[in-house]
Amino acid sequence: MITSEELKEIFKDLEEQGWEPQLCDTAVPYFENAVPCGNPTDVGDLLCGMELYPKDFFDHENEFMATVRGDSMKDADIEDGDRVKVRATRSFQDGDVLLLIIDGEYTLKSFCRDEDGSPWLLPQNPAYQAFPLNEHQNVRVRGVVTEVVKQKPRINYRTCMKEISRAKQAGTEKKTFAPEQISRAIREVASTITVARQWYAVFRAMADMGAVGDEDFDTFCTKVRAEVPEHKNLPTRVEMQRMAIMSFRKPVSLWDSENAPVQGKRFNDYLKTAKQTKRLLGNK
Repeated sequence: MITSEELKEIFKDLEEQGWEPQLCDTAVPYFENAVPCGNPTDVGDLLCGMELYPKDFFDHENEFMATVRGDSMKDADIEDGDRVKVRATRSFQDGDVLLLIIDGEYTLKSFCRDEDGSPWLLPQNPAYQAFPLNEHQNVRVRGVVTEVVKQKPRINYRTCMKEISRAKQAGTEKKTFAPEQISRAIREVASTITVARQWYAVFRAMADMGAVGDEDFDTFCTKVRAEVPEHKNLPTRVEMQRMAIMSFRKPVSLWDSENAPVQGKRFNDYLKTAKQTKRLLGNK
């Protein structure tokens, strides 16, 4: 167990690096079940638990946390999986986002009165329709949303790599290779190729350096056949595509022996071929 002195040292180090650490020492109620953000839905009793947060995170004693489910409030930047801080109150005004119980069913919506003073609940997503409240409904306001805590975002790898590639192209002048430079690299590395699929290592290395298009297998295969037509194991588009899976879809520097279409010595042979290709193209 960490001591108070050790904790102080950790906080001191973080503060010196520009962080503002806070101790999660305040127990706050939260709803374990998700609060629907679409049409009102029966979610049972919404069992309440407790979570620890920094004391300064809450402005009032009557605040609690709830998890959101659904997309009807997405245009208010309240999305599925987010947590909302709710202040338990019956005092609210037009434009507030409310957590309500309508006929025993929970929902999260913005509130507004129309020109006649009639109350309405409004989603923040054009796929859903606003609806009025009337005297026949059993409506209870549990509170007003005061803050949104976003869920941890995650962007898939291919999207990240496309953005990185775009930024590199915009920020630096793309390296060009003379045709004879590419031809020489193909001829020299050809002697290390023992199976047709191993040409993929050459292709991936060249694609990393911009010598060929990232998925331009046809151009690469045509170039190899032109340079070493007598080779016993010439590449084909089908063979190249079969190897462009798992970590082999990524740049050579990110290849992983435990997540590759070949294992053991074969993996090392592919990696060695790729690195040799890069050296031949001038990347030490």
